[in-house]
Amino acid sequence: MSLRFALLGLLAVEPGSGYALTQRFAQSLEKYAWHANHSQIYPELNKLAGDGLIEVIAEGARGSRTYAISDAGRDALQDWMLSPTRDSRVRSEEILRMFMLSALEPPLAQDLLRGYVERAARQRDEIRAIVAHIESEEDASSPTQFGRFAAEFGVRQYDAFLEWARWALARIERFQAEAGQGSGRGKRPSTTQ
Repeated sequence: MSLRFALLGLLAVEPGSGYALTQRFAQSLEKYAWHANHSQIYPELNKLAGDGLIEVIAEGARGSRTYAISDAGRDALQDWMLSPTRDSRVRSEEILRMFMLSALEPPLAQDLLRGYVERAARQRDEIRAIVAHIESEEDASSPTQFGRFAAEFGVRQYDAFLEWARWALARIERFQAEAGQGSGRGKRPSTTQ
């Protein structure tokens, strides 16, 4: 269901063809929010048009169509945006690994956490570059510029992830130091503290 609203949201910002929308997904939504490929996007565009939520505003070579959101589409998008989230369950393999971290021997847990630190710093820096690019664009004076709020959320989310990974790494290192820096097979640190 969210693909429908992702497309409506992209079309609310700017009309586009199926190809252009696929590119926008790849450039802005896919990595951080929602994945969709052209085999999903084109049928959904047909459904949206059939439901009167978008309209074809231009036709080009080889059957290319440019779509724009309709008034009914804007109303539907607004209703969806302002309604409570129906299913906020998250399925994240990375978070599952965080829950299971204490199942690893401390040296292995440290290796995993060091990887988290490196990856979180790299991804945060990538998003910071996106933020800098967004702010350098012509319409940077717009307080609701497309993607700006999500990009800032991403920076802050990776800052928090980085802080957590460093905290967890320091905790395990402290535990090992207190255990006498033995084989790492001592008592595991409690996950409840």
